[in-house]
Amino acid sequence: MYTLPSNTSLSRRRLLQGLIAAFCWGATSWLQAARFSEITWDELIPPDWDPMESFQDLPELATLPDSDPRVQALYDQLRKIWDEAPTIPSLEGRAVKIPGFIVPLESGKEGLREFLLVPYFGACIHTPPPPANQIIHVKSNPPVQGFQSMSSVWVSGTISLVRANSKLGVSGYSMQAEQVEEYYWE
Repeated sequence: MYTLPSNTSLSRRRLLQGLIAAFCWGATSWLQAARFSEITWDELIPPDWDPMESFQDLPELATLPDSDPRVQALYDQLRKIWDEAPTIPSLEGRAVKIPGFIVPLESGKEGLREFLLVPYFGACIHTPPPPANQIIHVKSNPPVQGFQSMSSVWVSGTISLVRANSKLGVSGYSMQAEQVEEYYWE
């Protein structure tokens, strides 16, 4: 009977170990991705919520100049409705993955520790903030690096129904980020 030289056994053992490691890494990566269910921004809005319901007289007000006090009163009313926007209770504690844009809240040399995740470019910065149910307050420990204001990202983590007020807007959801990665819009 022919036996392989010992260095060939060692090579096969290393090859087998390498294949097992590659399989485990791939399985871990797949399991990590499968752990988070991908959601859209529309899924954060209750289907029966209509923020425009309170603005039946809007066409009449649309012709008013910006300096009219009724325009400011309308904006204040809209802001109140949007800041109190309802959330979806069944999302509490779910592991989700959602794309969006970063609005930094707290950063340092180590990177971003807190940011708002918003559904469209410029939200909270160049335009009034979206409704609270369209803003997620994200905390990351450790801080994430390599991102700046309005970077497009995927954020994976556990979502909560915690409303928070920041100088840039009211968020209806919060998330403890487990992974933040670059997102490429198609």
